[in-house]
Amino acid sequence: MLAIRLSPDIENRLQALASKTGRTKTYYARQAILELIEDMEDTYLALERLENPEERISQRELEADLGLDN
Repeated sequence: MLAIRLSPDIENRLQALASKTGRTKTYYARQAILELIEDMEDTYLALERLENPEERISQRELEADLGLDN
């Protein structure tokens, strides 16, 4: 369960969108979260890897390890 506070402006925009389309405000809030959460996860993963780098190999090395080099 999640409860969030929205500014009156955003609340009004969300209500107008829901009214125009026949969908619920919850539907649009859920869609917005689903669309952004993957990008946010990727951003934090990238930052973590920059702070704690692991061993890196080149594409050429990877292809050779997998037997894909020609």
